[in-house]
Order: sequence, then C-alpha cells, then structure tokens
Amino acid sequence: MPEADLSGPELRRRAVQAALGEMPFDLLIRGGQVVDTALGEVRPADVGLVGPLIASVHAPGLRNDAAEVIEADGGYVAPGLIDSHMHVESSMVTPAEYAAAVLPRGVTTVLWDPHELANTHGADGVDWAARAAAALPLRMRVLCPSSVPSAPGYETAGGDLDAATVAELLARPDLHGIGELMSMQALLDGSDRFTGIVGAGLRAGKPVYGHARGLSGTALQAYAAAGVHSDHELTSADDLLAKLRAGLRVELRGSHDHLLPEFVAALNDLGFVPDSLSLCTDDVFPDDLLHGGGLDDVVRRLVGYGLDPVRALVAATGNAAAHAGRPDLGAVAAGRRADLVLFRDLCAFEARLVLVDGRIVARAGRLTGRPAAAPAKLAAMPALPHYTAKDFRLDPGCDRGRVRLALIDRPRFTDWASVEAEVTGGGIDLPDGLTGMAVINRYGGDPAPRLGLLRNWGRWEGVFGTTVSHDSHNLTLFGTGEHNMAVAANALADCGGGLVVVKDGAVRECLPLPLAGLIADRPLAEVAAAFARIRAAMDEIVAWQPPYLVFKACFGASLICNAGPHLSDRGIVDTHRGIRLPSPVLEPDAPLPWAAP
Repeated sequence: MPEADLSGPELRRRAVQAALGEMPFDLLIRGGQVVDTALGEVRPADVGLVGPLIASVHAPGLRNDAAEVIEADGGYVAPGLIDSHMHVESSMVTPAEYAAAVLPRGVTTVLWDPHELANTHGADGVDWAARAAAALPLRMRVLCPSSVPSAPGYETAGGDLDAATVAELLARPDLHGIGELMSMQALLDGSDRFTGIVGAGLRAGKPVYGHARGLSGTALQAYAAAGVHSDHELTSADDLLAKLRAGLRVELRGSHDHLLPEFVAALNDLGFVPDSLSLCTDDVFPDDLLHGGGLDDVVRRLVGYGLDPVRALVAATGNAAAHAGRPDLGAVAAGRRADLVLFRDLCAFEARLVLVDGRIVARAGRLTGRPAAAPAKLAAMPALPHYTAKDFRLDPGCDRGRVRLALIDRPRFTDWASVEAEVTGGGIDLPDGLTGMAVINRYGGDPAPRLGLLRNWGRWEGVFGTTVSHDSHNLTLFGTGEHNMAVAANALADCGGGLVVVKDGAVRECLPLPLAGLIADRPLAEVAAAFARIRAAMDEIVAWQPPYLVFKACFGASLICNAGPHLSDRGIVDTHRGIRLPSPVLEPDAPLPWAAP
C-alpha cells in the first residue's frame, strides 16, 4: 500500500505540538523498554506517535494523553526488522502470502530482488513483482535484477535484461537499486554488458547490491572498486571479515545455518557489530517460513548461538536501514517513521504487536487486515514435448570400446573430474557412485535434455525434478534411471512447473508451481505441507550428507555464474574458464578441456 509521506509541514507541526504536550498523541505505547539502536542499549521509555511519525520517546509515565494507549507491560519496543536481501520466490508463495507470514513476526521491510521472476519473464516479471509489492502493508523495496541471464551465452533464460533495459527500469520510482550482481567474473573481465549495468545503477544514484561468492584478495578489491555495494555470499568467518575489510556492506544471511556459530564467534571477538553489517534471509523454503519465520528466525538463531540480542537487533534494524538508504527507518526515535514491534522478550522474539506507518498491522501473531490478492497471472510457459527414456540416454558415439566421461565433482564448490567407462552394445556401463543430471530449456528453445554426471552426490534410488533451478530456472532433474527421468520431466511439463519426486517409474509426490514454475497460487500452509512431503519423499530416494550435500543443493546446482563446472541447457559449462561441453562423453585419449596447457 502507498507509503505515508513524512515531509508534510502539517504532520510535522502536529508532531512538534504533541511532543511539547500542547496536544495529545494519536497513539501512546506505555510501560515498555525501548531498544535504542544508536547507543545499543535498552531503557524504560514511553513512545508517542502522531500518524505515521514517532513524535516523542520520553520518560515512563510522563504523559498519558493519547487517543489510544497500548500497554507494553514491560515488553520491548524495537524498530521493525529489515531483511536486507531476499527472494520471495524462494518461499514458493505469492508476495501477499509471504507478507502475511512475516509481518506478524515483526518484519516490516524487505529488500526483494525478484531475480527469479526476471529470469522466467524478463521485465514483465519485474513489473509483476513491483505491482504485487505496492498493494501490501509489508514495505517491499523491490530491486532491478542485474544478472538475467547470469552468464549470457552459457545458458538460456526467459528474459534478457541488458544495460539499456536496466537503465530504463531504474528510472521507475518503485525500483530501489540493482539486485545482486552475480556475474562476478564477467564484471572483473570488463564485460561491456555488466560494466554497463553497474554504471546504470551508479548514474541513477541507486545502490548496486552484490554476490561475491569465493572472491578474495585482488579479485575482491576489484569487485568493490567496480561499484558494487554489498555481499551476502559468505563461506567462513575469515570471509566475513575480509568482505567487511574490503568496505562492502555485508548482508549476513541465515540460510546457511552451519556457518552462523563461527560468524557469531568472530563478531564476539570483535566486541561489536560493525555499522556495515546487516542481516538477511536470502532464501527460505515454505515449510521453514511457516514454522520458523523470516528475518526474526535469523535473529533468534544468532542470539541462540551467543550473539548479544541488542547487537543482533542493531544489525537487523539500524544497520539495515542505512544499508537500504532509509534514514527514516531503523530507530525508535522522534522524527522517525513509526515502523515498530513490541516483543515479549529478547530471546524468543515473539511479536505481540506490529505497526507500519503508525498503523497496527498485526496483533498476537496475526494480521489485522486481509492480504491483497496477487496481480493478474504471468504468461504461461511454452509447452514441452513428451519425453521417453531414450531422451535421457548418453550417446557414446560408438557401439563398443572405451570413452572418457567428464564429471561434475562435489555439490556447491564444484570441480572437474573424469573417469573411463566401457561401451557395450551401444550403451555406456556407468561406474558406481555417479548421479545423473539433466537440464531442459523451458523457454521455447531446443527442448532436448542436456545430460551430465555428478560425483560425490550420494546414492540415489529415484529422481528429483524441479523448475526452481537457479538461476535460469530451466527444468532440472537429478537421480538414476532413464525412465524415472522421463516420468519426472513429463509430470513437471503437465503441471506447469514445480517439484516432483519419482521412484520405480511412478510419481511419489508433486508440488505444482503454476506461476512461472516458481510460485504456487495457494495458501502458505498448503504449500508448506506439500513441500514437507517432497522433503520426506526425497529422504526415501537419496541419503544426504550435511552440511554441503543437502536437499537445498539441488536448487543451486545449475548456478553457472559460480566458479567450477555446472550443467545448463547448453551443456556442461565453466564460465570462469570459458568451457562449454555439449556432452560429458569425451574421446578417451583427447586432452581434458579443463587441464592446464
């Protein structure tokens, strides 16, 4: 919904009069403890509001004149939580459902990079996101995606946002910066496309948010020098400190829980939370969103791992407001916008009351109003052909003999590997320990599956299929059995995209995501339950080895802008080395493409 204007002289004059005691407050929060994000302290104070504005933060009991009084009963009055980097699409629900989930928990502002919708629908997807956000009480700062596709020439997406398109989109007042610049190597190599995109953000006076996974030393310095504002792709405590020392604003994310204890230890060793550190969720699956929440869950876990709760709130509010370029947010102080949360304590962070622009939007964990409906549906995806097991069979190029197979080794931090295999009767006898992968273009291009082989991905007894596949979100399959692959691909084509688990040639679970193959048009509780069933079915077909080999790794296995080999709809690619293989089948005596000369 439209944001309240704080610049009007009448509003400011009324606030001054209320602060001086010459007129009553519109609303008074009485008997609470204010979390002061400027000093990092908690002190007893009452808070008086005039419309959307905080007019006074004063001694307890000093004033009782107000049209409405809220008794805080010793609770903690804090600024609304600000999620400094996230993707609604990762929760697989509409923006309205997402808002209904996080607002009652105290999250009042999010910086949404609709990168996934842009990859499926281009500028139309960005427009859909902006229109959906405008109708909500949750303050959604929508960003213009920067990397669509993330590696042009190495993958096919449903959109193409070049520098000219990005500049045009940034002229919109409802787009507030450039989303994470994922094409790191291209930017460092001086790509006209990506230097132009960064330049468009700088000329517009809007921040360029970053994605600096694996960058260090001179490469990290160069990335920051190019004009990039921030990073959230942290891999260790040393990486966290290196990014802070490089002058980047760091969005410490909660989606990699195994890293949080060492982040907390590093911050505790510093003895303070740097002003340039904020918090984010990045990606939250629907069942985690329903049961754990959004940024409130990140704050809660950090405190559970030993971070001082006030410091955690400073990172999630005051620091995040500066990160977003919003000096009106992030503080319980006179003259600031009245986005406030009344927490029962600073441990569980249960929100009793949530206000946005001085209006009560949630009480006791529930919205006070109904969430808005989503805008008109996005255009349907092009139809895919019917697949058979033969479509997922590797062609050795000979009837018998030996071939060498290129492998993608390890999840997330991938590397090249190879193995020799026998060919008998025109088929390849695959060695044990390999997992099949396939990617199918779903944007109207060549629909023939591109095939790859994964090593150290566990032992599979079925297939997982998904159209949530970063970053281009082509139809992606993992597992064993050519017939299982075909069944999974056809099930996803029939339902318009989503997630599916297949075992013994039959669909065990399916979650349709008809909006762009990313989002369900159902309530969060239903989507979360269906997603939980997908998780359970996955546990029946593959044994995971946390923290790196987990279900989530399937969604990022085609993130080809990251270093190392990945499978896209154009073959096995390594964007940092400039390699593209149409098939994993290599001549047995030919030099390996990734080997040093």
